[in-house]
Amino acid sequence: MPNTTKPALEASLKKLLLHKPIDKITIADLTADCGISRMSFYYHFKDIYDLVEWVCVEDGKRALQGKKTYDTWQEGMRQIFEAVMENKPFILNVYRGVGREKVENYLYKLTFHLIAGVVEEKCVGSGLAKEDKGFIAEFYKFGFVGIMLDWIDRGMKEDYEEIVRKMGITLYGNITNSIANFEQKQKKQQ
Repeated sequence: MPNTTKPALEASLKKLLLHKPIDKITIADLTADCGISRMSFYYHFKDIYDLVEWVCVEDGKRALQGKKTYDTWQEGMRQIFEAVMENKPFILNVYRGVGREKVENYLYKLTFHLIAGVVEEKCVGSGLAKEDKGFIAEFYKFGFVGIMLDWIDRGMKEDYEEIVRKMGITLYGNITNSIANFEQKQKKQQ
């Protein structure tokens, strides 16, 4: 039997955030809204911020389902933007109430997994060191997250489809070029 407590708490949190800032929501508010005991809450989460992080990760997993290849990374980025837009009150409330850092960490995790999948795919048979692959993924992760955080900071008013399109133009072939540059340097060192 699937556990419905976590999704119920997620739904309650998102519902309450439509009316209250995150720093005014209590565990009592959440448990009363979904009809569970405080002990049930603490069985799953240590505090509200732990719930917030879980919600962000779950939303991200749903957004990225299978979009971690070179041919689908743009669709993955689009879906990340869509997930953020679908949860706009939640994201803006967390961003403004808990701080940019929580949203930033969530986006870093999410985009790193997307980009790392693309880098791994493009590195098949290359022999590129794990550290170099990680560096490439980290480099592009910071660019993606920076653009998305600026968009969130401005209230998510710009068309995210246009942002994703421009990211695609900017990155066209760049990950492959980065891998080739690292391979070339690696060969020179041997």
